[in-house]
Amino acid sequence: MLACCDFPLFAVGARADSCLHLTLSECIIMARRQSVDAAVALGELKAAYWQWRSYRADLLPEVSFSATVPSWNKRYTSYQQADGGLSFVRNDYIGLSGSLVVGQKIWLTGGSVTVESSLDFLHQRGGVATGTQLMSLPVAVTLTQPLFGVNHVRWNRRIEPLRYREAQARFLTETEQVAMQAISLYFSLLLAGEQVNIARQNLQTAEKLYEVALAKRVMGTISENDVLQMRLNVLKARSTLTDAESARQARQFALRSFLNVEADIVPEVPDKVPDLHLQYEDVLTHALNNNAFATTIRRRQLEADYSVATARATRQSINLYAQVGYTGTGSNVGRAYRDLLGKEVVQVGFSVPLLDWGKRKGQRRVAESNREIVQGQLHRQAQEFRQDVFVLTEQFNNQAAQLRIACEADTIAQRRYRTNVETFKIGSISTLELSDAQTAKDEARRNRICQLQNYWYFYYQLRSIALWDFERGESIIVDFEKIIKS
Repeated sequence: MLACCDFPLFAVGARADSCLHLTLSECIIMARRQSVDAAVALGELKAAYWQWRSYRADLLPEVSFSATVPSWNKRYTSYQQADGGLSFVRNDYIGLSGSLVVGQKIWLTGGSVTVESSLDFLHQRGGVATGTQLMSLPVAVTLTQPLFGVNHVRWNRRIEPLRYREAQARFLTETEQVAMQAISLYFSLLLAGEQVNIARQNLQTAEKLYEVALAKRVMGTISENDVLQMRLNVLKARSTLTDAESARQARQFALRSFLNVEADIVPEVPDKVPDLHLQYEDVLTHALNNNAFATTIRRRQLEADYSVATARATRQSINLYAQVGYTGTGSNVGRAYRDLLGKEVVQVGFSVPLLDWGKRKGQRRVAESNREIVQGQLHRQAQEFRQDVFVLTEQFNNQAAQLRIACEADTIAQRRYRTNVETFKIGSISTLELSDAQTAKDEARRNRICQLQNYWYFYYQLRSIALWDFERGESIIVDFEKIIKS
């Protein structure tokens, strides 16, 4: 039984000769590791991962420090005296400042709280007012809280995990689609190689039959027309062989480019396939549990609800701002931090929207309409998804029977052709009958390979949708942390 491997950590190397002999499973392994499509899928996963890490970090306390390097101010500025007259006063001072701020979002209410401590230094030089002054803000606690507003933190905690889970499932799906692309290119090269083998075999047979026809013509047992027909068959076989070899080189280049290898690839015909008969209900259950589509539906529903909640909250939002702390001044650091009682800093404020001429109401109606549109789209997409799963499951189950028929037809066509060749040698059948047997033999061999390709393609297409290994009976699970950091 040909195994379908999941993200193995070894590479397939070339053998002693200049060609790279690959089975189908080895080709899929290389595609998942080395192809450009796999690299793109990994890049998208890494981007989603770091977006997830940024979201997680945004929920943690943020510490920042800001400072002003020594600034020297020496200039004249205008000054209005008590009698209303203006004069110029010289300023000459050096200033420094620094502050440490710790901020934290409040998950439960959607507000934020910050704790700040700062110290300002001012040294005046020259003039009447000279000396050093310091102003301290040992601690100040600031609360910012929207009342009746939307809790953005709570909504993001519901949406962002779904977004990352969706990216993980999409990565698995895209990896299975890489395997599907590898299957198409692998069997394309395999079929092209088989075409070359068929053309070479037909050429050899045509040359032998032409020699037999010449001998029979000498004996007078066949007509000149039959001899000419045999000669035309030889020329046609040579032309077909040349075209087949050119087509194989093109397919060879396509697969080598996809796998990012230099050596010529020699594909091998898979001799076994999994003996599976899948049930639609089981495939659909796995798809709804594992596929990114189900997570996408849930995420888009939440985003639509989030937009409506934001529009409704904007209509009646009241933002509350409150700050409580202490401050002190002095000519040195000790005095600036001494006797802080009675030097409290209290500040409370709020903002309330009064009149917007229906703007917020219109925004709410737009959000509600968009949510209805999204719900309709998601309902239609869910129906199409279920239909696609049903059709694909039926195609896969039917393909197993088609493959068995193609294999038996290929065996019969090969035996019939060999029998007709021997019969022609003794003169019992015409060249037309022999040509018909050859055409049937070639078509049966090509159909067998095509049916084998369809079987594996349908199988990995089902894997890409259900994200389920049907041979092993388990989910396709990978270590995302290991893949991202590798």
